[in-house]
This record gives sequence, C-alpha cells and structure tokens, in this order.
Amino acid sequence: MSGFLAGLCVAALPLLAAGFWLGRRTARPESQGGLGTPVEHATFQTLHTASLAAPPLREGLTGETARRSARTLRSLLGTDALCLADDHDVLVWDGAGSHHRAEVRERLAGPLETGRGEAFRLDCDAPDCPVRWAVVAPLTVDDRVRGALVACAPRESAVLVRAAGEVARWVSVQLELADLDQSRTRLIEAEIKVLRAQISPHFIFNSLAVIASFVRTDPERARELLLEFADFTRYSFRRHGEFTTLADELHAIDHYLALVRARFGDRLSVTLQIAPEVLPVALPFLCLQPLVENAVKHGLEGKADTCRIQITAQDAGAEALVVIEDDGAGMDPALLRRILAGEVSPSGGIGLSNVDDRLRQVYGDDHGLVIETAVGAGMKITARLPKYQPGVHSAGRLTGT
Repeated sequence: MSGFLAGLCVAALPLLAAGFWLGRRTARPESQGGLGTPVEHATFQTLHTASLAAPPLREGLTGETARRSARTLRSLLGTDALCLADDHDVLVWDGAGSHHRAEVRERLAGPLETGRGEAFRLDCDAPDCPVRWAVVAPLTVDDRVRGALVACAPRESAVLVRAAGEVARWVSVQLELADLDQSRTRLIEAEIKVLRAQISPHFIFNSLAVIASFVRTDPERARELLLEFADFTRYSFRRHGEFTTLADELHAIDHYLALVRARFGDRLSVTLQIAPEVLPVALPFLCLQPLVENAVKHGLEGKADTCRIQITAQDAGAEALVVIEDDGAGMDPALLRRILAGEVSPSGGIGLSNVDDRLRQVYGDDHGLVIETAVGAGMKITARLPKYQPGVHSAGRLTGT
C-alpha cells in the first residue's frame, strides 16, 4: 500500500520541481518572504487541481470515474471542452460543443490503434460553437493504449498539444496505479483462498470424527461441537471483505480451539490474555488463526505431556501487540528463514509465510512476523498491528459468529 502512494508522489515530483524552479526564477526580489509570486500561486493551483482529479482516476477508467474527473481535467487545461474515452467509446464530454461527440468518436480510431497523438479541425456549421479544433492524446498503461484524452479549443495551438500530452501522461500514471491497486486486491484475495485451502483436511476429518464419537454417548456435547464447527467454517469461508476485527478473529480461534480440545482433552492447555481496548483493531482476515494452528501442531508434535499455548493481545500505544507462544518442538531457525523466504514448503501447509507476506503488504516490511524459536525450545510469534492504517478497516461483525 505504501508503495503505491510512493509511486503517486514520484509521479508528481517532476511537476512540483518544475513549478518551484520556474517560480523562483521569475520571482521579484521584493516578493521574498511574502505570499509568493503569481507563478508560484499558479504552480500550487495546478497541483491542487491535479490532486482533485486523482482519486476518481485511481479507481480505473470507467464512465463514472471519467465523469467525476473530466471537469477538473478541463480546468487543468483551461479548454472549452474535454472528453475522455476508453478503447471503445467516448465516456464523457464536459464543456461546450457536445454535438461533436460522434465526430470525435470516429477520429479516435487512429490514435487508439497507433498510440500517437493527433490534432484535427472539427467540422461545424454552428456559428456560435466555441470549439473548432481537437487534440487527441492517448492514455497508455504498460505500453497498451487504454483510451484517450481529447481537448477542444477555438483554434489550433501548439501549446495545447503539448499540455494535453502532459496531462494525458499524468492521467496514464493514475490509471497504472489503479491497475496496481486492483492487482494488489486480487493478490490478497488469492492469498486468502490459499489459506482457506490450507485449512487441514485432517483437522476437518478429525473434528467430524470427534463430533460423531459424542453423538451416542453425549448428544448435547456433540451438538455444541457441531455448532463450533459450523461457526468456524462459516468464518473461514466468508465473503465479507479482506479485513476483520481482532475480536472476530479471536472468536474464530476460540471455535477452532474448542474442536481441538475435544480431541486432545487435557493434553492442550491454552491461556488468553486480551486487553479489551484492542478488540476493535482491524487486521487482515485469517491472519492469526493460522498462527494458532501452527502453535497447536508444533506444540503437540512429538509430545506425550501437556502442550501449553499462550495468546496475548496488548495495547502498545499506536499498535496492538499480539503474541502467540507454545512450548512445543520448535524449529531450526535456518529452516524457518527458508520457509518465510518461500524456498521450502512448511509441513502440514500452515501458512506462516502467507501471513508474513500479507502483513508486510498491508503495513510495510517493518511489520512482518517476529518469530523466536529453536529446536526443542518452542516458538514465540509476535505480530504488531497498527491501530490505524489507511485503507484498513473491517466491514463489520458477521452475524452468527
């Protein structure tokens, strides 16, 4: 996420630098320390106008986003009319001369095919029509023409040709960032599907087997476990956004642990220490459950006595500090590094590397998992979750979970 914002800043830097340079070069000495020169004011106004057009374009090129950004882009160019088109049709016409829409649509075929801009005279019999010339500037993303920006004016102008080209390049950058945002969303959805697929078939089979074992001896217990199983699977396979709350994730973990306890009985001891103030914190969906499943697997592996797991969630100022610790078999740190790097697939399909990757994508590299372990020394996993991160918010608590 932070990488996309950085890309946006990089795209604006040349314009910002040029504006400051031009303003300083043309500033009169007596203006130093004042409110700025006219050129500086124009530079800041240009940047402000561009910033208003950016949010719609970051959603991609559609009829709605074109409508929301066209007037701002026309103001940026100072033209009598402006239209935006995709690779099929004119999406919006803003300003005078909309009766030229069909003519412009026909003239777009060449620029959309070649990717080269074009200026041409508009045929018009209306004496009061203020637009007589049109400049077409293609919009390209990854070397593929995605549409065009068309600026219309009373007369031919080399300045307008150049300005339309620069604005079209800026719009193209926003569309490229929109593609990156969509790719990121698709990647996160794919990773969630992977995590769902990694819910161990053995766990599902064993859970159902345990439930079946209670059907005759303790029907009420079987009913309770069946409800736990239903709630856990409902949460795990929900389609309700890519983020959840710490409260909902812990609630799902509780269902999971109830099923595990039913199988292993006193062999599993779990302690939870949760600060109430961190329960509303939003975090990536299915982010903690795989860590608890990992603790159960490695905690019980090769042990005949009790496995102890401790789950804590503490308030740490701007962050929620979540720690999951077990006293089980542990792991060779060198092997763990290879698993997190994606070089080795973990046994049992537990998604440590998946969770680590998603935390880094959402919060930045400094918020990856911190794992302390050694062979025979158990494992301690720490996750730092910012209480606020742009774009990270839960869609709300699911009913029935």
